[in-house]
Amino acid sequence: MAEVKLDAPAVEAASGPLREVARMFLKNHAAVGALAVLLLIVAAAVIGPPLYSDDPYEMVWAPFSPPGADGFLLGTDYLGRDILAGLFYGARVSLAIGLSAALMSVGIGVTIGASAGFYRGWVEEVLMRFTEFFQVLPTLLFSMVIVALFGASLQVVTIAIGVVSWTAVARITRAEFLRIRELEYVMASRASGAGNLKLITAVILPNALPPIIVQAALMVGSAILFEAGLSFLGLSDPNVMSWGQIIGSNRPYILDASFTVTIPGMAIFVTVLAISLVGDGLNDALNPKLRQR
Repeated sequence: MAEVKLDAPAVEAASGPLREVARMFLKNHAAVGALAVLLLIVAAAVIGPPLYSDDPYEMVWAPFSPPGADGFLLGTDYLGRDILAGLFYGARVSLAIGLSAALMSVGIGVTIGASAGFYRGWVEEVLMRFTEFFQVLPTLLFSMVIVALFGASLQVVTIAIGVVSWTAVARITRAEFLRIRELEYVMASRASGAGNLKLITAVILPNALPPIIVQAALMVGSAILFEAGLSFLGLSDPNVMSWGQIIGSNRPYILDASFTVTIPGMAIFVTVLAISLVGDGLNDALNPKLRQR
C-alpha cells in the first residue's frame, strides 16, 4: 500500500496536463463540433458499407438519376451506380490514404528534422539542403511523375503523397529540437550518461510532439485533397472507389449532371474543414502560451 501512495502523486501530476489540454480543447466550440462531424464521417466509413449493402460498382439504375429519384438518395452517376454507396465505400479509402500518407510524411519529417536539430553541424547542413530541394519542387507535379512512372495503384498514390509532403514536419521538428536540446533537463540526462538515441527518442522527442501532432492532423486533410486532385487528373486507381475517384470519373459530365461531382466534393470539403478545425483546436490546447490566456 505504501508503494501505491508514493505513485499516486506522480500519476496525478502526469494526468494534470492532459486534463488541462482536454479542458482547453472543449472550450473551443468549433473544434468540438468539427470533432463530432469527423467522428460521424469515420462511423459512416466503418458501418456504412455493411448496413448499405449496395455494391458501389453495380449499375443499379439509369445514369444521371437526380438525388431522390427512384429511391436513390444521392442519385446515380454516369454509369448508373449509386452515389451514396460510392460515398460510403470511398470514405474508407480516402481516410485510409489521408492517414497513411500523413504517417509516412511524419515518419520521414521527424527522422530528418530530429537528426538535423540534434546533431547540427554538417549533418544539419546536408539534411536541410536535402529538405530545401524537396521544398522547392512542385509537389503536385512531382507526385504526378511518381504515379506516372510506377502506376496509379493505391499504394503508389499513397507513397507519392507521403514522399512530397514531409518538409513542413521536418522544419518544425528541427526547430523544436534546436530549442529543447539546450534545456537543463536534457543537459542533466546527457550528464547522467544517456546516449544520443535515448536523448532523441525518450527525452527530446516527447516534449517536441505538440506542434508535430498539430501538423500531422492538418496533413491528413491535405493528403485527402491531394488524392482528390490526382484523381481529378485521372491519376488514380480506377478499381478502387474513393471520393476523388468519383469526382474524376464523372468530371466529363460536370455540366450535364453537376451533382455527381458536387456531392463527393462536398464530402471532401466537410472532412478537410473538420480536420483543419480539430487541428486548430489541438494547437490552442497544446500551446502553453495560449493556455495561459
